[in-house]
Amino acid sequence: MRRSMCVLALVALTTAVAAQGPSFEVASIRPSPEEPPAPGAAGVHITKEQVHFAYLSLRDYLSIAYSVPIQRISAPEWINSARFDVGATFPGGATPEQFPKMIENLLRTRFKLQAHMESKESPVFTLEVASSGSKLVRVPDDAPSDAPFSVTSSASADGVTADLGNGASLVFNNKQFEARKVTMRILVETLSRFMDRPILDLTKLDGRFNVTFAMAQEDYMPMLVRSAVNAGITLPPQAMALLDAPSIGSVESGLKSLGLVLEARRAPLDLLVVDSIETAPTEN
Repeated sequence: MRRSMCVLALVALTTAVAAQGPSFEVASIRPSPEEPPAPGAAGVHITKEQVHFAYLSLRDYLSIAYSVPIQRISAPEWINSARFDVGATFPGGATPEQFPKMIENLLRTRFKLQAHMESKESPVFTLEVASSGSKLVRVPDDAPSDAPFSVTSSASADGVTADLGNGASLVFNNKQFEARKVTMRILVETLSRFMDRPILDLTKLDGRFNVTFAMAQEDYMPMLVRSAVNAGITLPPQAMALLDAPSIGSVESGLKSLGLVLEARRAPLDLLVVDSIETAPTEN
């Protein structure tokens, strides 16, 4: 279960449009260890010179490369369980905007990736500000832009905790959902990992916010199971049975108390379609 949340906030590392940029100077790719990661071990650490990923699936890397949520990726099921550790060195003068393109180039050169984008009408949730207005209060974003960026997480039946980087964090258990110093984009990407469909941010709220609401036990366990399924983790039938009649009432009422409305709709989505990809990378 721990592996299900290893990339809750990697969206914070990407931009809507990836600039054409250089590849990593040096990159080492190795299969992740078979045993579950220790608490806080799965995730990413970035400095000005290097990046290190641990226990990420190929689906996660595709999500970073193309700036799309994992639920918008159409690919063979095995990419969910194929996990790799990557250590890479940035070229001189690299910018954050070039980071997704570097990951894409790494996948294309080492895994022979071939993929394309296409639009398809799909079931979604939309998140909007209620007619009465938002009750969220913007919090300062005081993290230095040149500081090392770390994202780590751990998950079990007792709950999920994550350091989302730059002061942002997440606690999710059977009592509450608490996200601190998150943008609306990070919030919807995080919540989407516990849902059966992606969430579109239509709030038009800029900045970072603290989002906290109570969580009911009957909602918590199905959402935790859904996060594992979305991450490609195989669960026993008794766990999967919790998805037969899932409920997200806590989320809907919690967001409503903050002046936000979650609504089920259908909408056109940009999907990443993987045409081909190798099961193992070429040698380092």
